[in-house]
Amino acid sequence: MIATTPLQLPRGDGSLEPYTLGEPSPFPTSADPPRTRVAYAAAHVVCDPLVDIDPWLDAAVDWEATVAFRHHLWDLGFSIAEAMDTAQRGMGLDWPTTQELIRRSLAAARNAHALDRIACGAGTDHLASGTLDEIIGAYEEQCAFVEQHGGRIILMASRALAPAARGPDDYLRVYDRVLSQVRQPVILHWLGDMFDPSLTGYWGSRDLDAATETCLTVLRANASKIDGIKVSLLDDAREIALRDRLPSGVRMYTGDDFNYPSLIESGSDALLGIFDAIAPAAAAALAALDKDDRDRYREIFAPTVALSRHIFKAPTRFYKTGVVFLAYLNGHQSHFRMLGGQESARSAVHLAELVRLADRAGVLPALGLARGGRRVCAHRHPVDRAVARQSDRRRRCRRQRKGDPRSWAARLEPVPRRLLSRCHRSGAPRTDR
Repeated sequence: MIATTPLQLPRGDGSLEPYTLGEPSPFPTSADPPRTRVAYAAAHVVCDPLVDIDPWLDAAVDWEATVAFRHHLWDLGFSIAEAMDTAQRGMGLDWPTTQELIRRSLAAARNAHALDRIACGAGTDHLASGTLDEIIGAYEEQCAFVEQHGGRIILMASRALAPAARGPDDYLRVYDRVLSQVRQPVILHWLGDMFDPSLTGYWGSRDLDAATETCLTVLRANASKIDGIKVSLLDDAREIALRDRLPSGVRMYTGDDFNYPSLIESGSDALLGIFDAIAPAAAAALAALDKDDRDRYREIFAPTVALSRHIFKAPTRFYKTGVVFLAYLNGHQSHFRMLGGQESARSAVHLAELVRLADRAGVLPALGLARGGRRVCAHRHPVDRAVARQSDRRRRCRRQRKGDPRSWAARLEPVPRRLLSRCHRSGAPRTDR
């Protein structure tokens, strides 16, 4: 055991629950790239909390920590899906900052001889709305930027296209035009509306069967320009059905953060946000699959599923908060702050359950137990301190209303007035209230 003092984790009823962490992660911190599957981890960005900006409006990135995390993923054998929704694309990461992210990550990949293990998201997020020609132009601009810097493209779904398209033919026109110009095969991304509500009705229909047919038409018409498609619908049966109908040579990259173990085992490759959070365990599981040790593969992945389903629970688009929180616990960044103030998108109770599930899944290494776990316990983070104070106040108020003899106020001895003044000046909670 690394930590013998139980953590005090908040519960939904306002109380604090003692929780003793288990053994640290047994998984190695380096691994070879998997041989039997292509595995992309969609990587998050680390914000810089010390820059004087308006966090809801502007983006400030800690580039050193952000690039260091990419090296962590490469060391574990993963390819990196850069500048995707996990990097808060469209939820704090604007296009100018995205360009800098792509430049820096591709330069780091080149220096690490990993340029064949990174692909970058290209979309239309710098265009709020527009005509089909404007949407094509926006795609062309971002694709050209990625290729200009030596990167491969992940062609992201377009928020502007979803409302602008009048039907399937408009999707065919846009994708045919864009794909005809790329230099090397791309990965298409079908992102479900649970991840981004503005993509409802993508491919020209809310009916997923009809949408699938349009998607397949695009894939078949442009098969030579497509390496694969990432499907993020959280529907394993639909993904398997689509996988079985893909043109020869086109890969299925599962984006299903609920059902990834069975989908990967049955033949899908992977492009997953959850791999950011569970990278050491995922690398070990994929190494077991390379050896055809399927029992070990399932044993490693099984406890990560509950964690992933918790992180990606509805509203699913806020999953990035859990991903970044785990990076904080595991020492990959020194703070729990996010672009756009998104650290507030999940409750302290949600994050406490994440700690329990991450511990059971074996993805908290010793650094996370020694530092991250005690941070949660000691409430050193301002958000944690505020939540702890609020929880304590709620319990005290309930006891006082019920006349509980254990009332916090009733058990206090009178406090000298000079100490009250000192506490007030220091910002400590007043005890005479």
